[in-house]
Amino acid sequence: MHFYEPRLGHGLRHDPFNSIVAPRPIGWISTCDAGGAPNLAPYSFFNAFNYTPPLVGFASLGEKDSLRNARATGEFVWNLVTRTLADAMNQSCAPVACGVNEFELAGLHSAPSRLVRPPRVAASPVALECKVTQIIQLTAHSGAPVNTWLTMGEVVAVHIDESLIEDGVYQTAKAHPVVRGGGPGDYFHIGPEQLFRMGRPT
Repeated sequence: MHFYEPRLGHGLRHDPFNSIVAPRPIGWISTCDAGGAPNLAPYSFFNAFNYTPPLVGFASLGEKDSLRNARATGEFVWNLVTRTLADAMNQSCAPVACGVNEFELAGLHSAPSRLVRPPRVAASPVALECKVTQIIQLTAHSGAPVNTWLTMGEVVAVHIDESLIEDGVYQTAKAHPVVRGGGPGDYFHIGPEQLFRMGRPT
């Protein structure tokens, strides 16, 4: 077994942590600033945390535009990354200056949301409109603050392409979502061939 204590270094060519905790949903987050200018960026650390109310969250390593916008407006939108949108998602993470419109940079059209100001990615088949509930600066075990902020939001509106719903059930694999695998640039594509079912014990 390769053993290491993270505080002492991992001794490998690439940190294995985010490859081990994988795959992870991609937090493709759209926001707008106080003046209404849009921003779009993918986040590797994203997930769902609660059913009722539905809560999702993304972690920003450093104070980036998405965090600043969510803090200023109290709103954000999560957009599903599909295989056909993977390249555009990757373009939207380019290290560009504040104020650059990543929708335009990635060649994407935006669509208006219903209950929040930030726009959706028009081509994404699923979007979650969110109102910020908490912004938490993370801390180490010692209590020292970490330069990372977790932005939590309550999902107040959901958009789903109706082709992904069969007999009242959302078909995860039919959307062909892309998930982050870690490594320098590893991603995975989920399709029907990965599906298996298990009933919960009764």
